[in-house]
Amino acid sequence: MKRIRTAVIGCGKVGHFHAQAYRRIAKSELTACCAATRSPRAEGFAKQYDIPLYTDLERMVRETGVEAVSICTPHPSHAALAVRCCGLGLHIAVEKPLAAALEDCDAILEAAKRSSVVGTTICQRRFYRPAMRIREALDAGKLGRPILGTVNMLGWRDMAYYRSDPWRGTWAGEGGGVLINQAPHQIDLLLWYMGEVAELYGMWDTLNHPELEVEDTAMAIIRFRSGAMGNIVVSNSQNPALFGNVRVHGSNGASAGVQTDGGAMFIAGVSGIAEPPVNDLWTIPGEAELLARFKAEDSALFSSVDMIHYHEQQLSDFLDAILSGRRPLITLEDGRRTVELITGIYRSRRDHRPIAFPLAPEHAGDMDGRLR
Repeated sequence: MKRIRTAVIGCGKVGHFHAQAYRRIAKSELTACCAATRSPRAEGFAKQYDIPLYTDLERMVRETGVEAVSICTPHPSHAALAVRCCGLGLHIAVEKPLAAALEDCDAILEAAKRSSVVGTTICQRRFYRPAMRIREALDAGKLGRPILGTVNMLGWRDMAYYRSDPWRGTWAGEGGGVLINQAPHQIDLLLWYMGEVAELYGMWDTLNHPELEVEDTAMAIIRFRSGAMGNIVVSNSQNPALFGNVRVHGSNGASAGVQTDGGAMFIAGVSGIAEPPVNDLWTIPGEAELLARFKAEDSALFSSVDMIHYHEQQLSDFLDAILSGRRPLITLEDGRRTVELITGIYRSRRDHRPIAFPLAPEHAGDMDGRLR
């Protein structure tokens, strides 16, 4: 079996998820890591995985022959690194969100297309069995036509979380708050189930984290191109954290939902998921009685794996796509759609009006509506 030489760029908390996943995947040979400086954290990362540490990307590629990389740095730095990697012929897996701004997303997409490399953005919750089950039910027509989709993510982040890294909670360092950091997974699922957005009206504010620049609460009302409707409510202001779920309601009256997070919210490298992801709603005709079985099966599976498992599944799909010449399950375009929806909420709040899609980058000097 051919093995692809892989590397991790960014030696922080989520970088460990990628390094451990690459070590588990048979078709991967974890070869190197790269950081901006030779900090104690970066040197410890390299020692832990017994790989060389580089601070020069081009030198790493030249000396190790790396073929595919995971970009695990703060969001605003994704684009510059991804464009450089594509120019070096490297296939790229970019941690969520793909970038903090549409202009950066487009730069990544253009660079990947120009260099004919495979790219994916990390949305590992699609690989949760209950999330897959909803997609399969939609594909089989079990809900008729999806007519209403909702995201409710009521979580908690304290100030110790925001102080844990200097870039957190700032527009320049993070590019946003709950929308750009915690909500992309649920928004990705909503778009996977419901399709393209036609129009939305959104708002956001900072309600109980007065020290933050960025938003801790946001909402949106959505019209999809299919004519279906949607609603998003996301917040980091509920202590203790409550839940994160995505639900789809169909034209035949059937509904299906997945609780992706329950209880204390997952923080990479700090905490695990408090409750297993499960289908929390299932009224498909002839299958409603299966909900209890689904929950039991999914809880048992989740208890038998760790959180690296889902990164492993997505990165394995990424490497399979490279070897077979196909598109990965989750594409760079999917990552842009999530950032596009988030950007629409920022612009809607700024302009006090509904925002029509698709969106193009703008250069108004306010980070696409993020600045107050």
